[in-house]
Amino acid sequence: MTDTPPPPLEATTGDSPRASVIWLHGLGADGYDFLPIVDQLDLAGLVDLRFVFPHAPLLPVTLNNGCVMPAWYDVIAIRADAPEDEAGIRASARTLETLIAREGARGIPAHRIVLAGFSQGGVIALHTALRHERRLAGALILSSYLALPDRLAAEASTANRDLPIFMAHGTLDNIVPESLARRSERRLTELGYEV
Repeated sequence: MTDTPPPPLEATTGDSPRASVIWLHGLGADGYDFLPIVDQLDLAGLVDLRFVFPHAPLLPVTLNNGCVMPAWYDVIAIRADAPEDEAGIRASARTLETLIAREGARGIPAHRIVLAGFSQGGVIALHTALRHERRLAGALILSSYLALPDRLAAEASTANRDLPIFMAHGTLDNIVPESLARRSERRLTELGYEV
């Protein structure tokens, strides 16, 4: 990674958060991308929540001619048979693990944390959620896909084998093909996950 991003943004829905949502943005965006969603969601009557919106580091992205931009990992191409930046994916997963631990230190146990992500951020959220050693509350994955699908069976955490997973994909998404999301859903289902 080429830099240290600024601290994550945070928003709360009340004075005493008892659960957290860690939400990762997509390629080229930053933590501000989904900050407005907190006010747009109808969260009245729910427990007080803390939303955490981290910023990806600046990286050169092969797909974009090596341009340096906020990225959770390098993208060589967006297709099922494209090589994946395993080292970058795992590095960002470690960053997310650090944020989960930070929430734990602030009194929010893992089983009250949802990992959410859009596009490239969804890749990291899903990758981490399926491998996290403690039970999480769920995964919210938008316009994204499962990275390193052939490694999941060996690396999956037993604590999250029945993790609630919500995946949605825009039918007009011209960046991440819907077919990658469908392929990911099939792989997760084959491994016994409910999506």
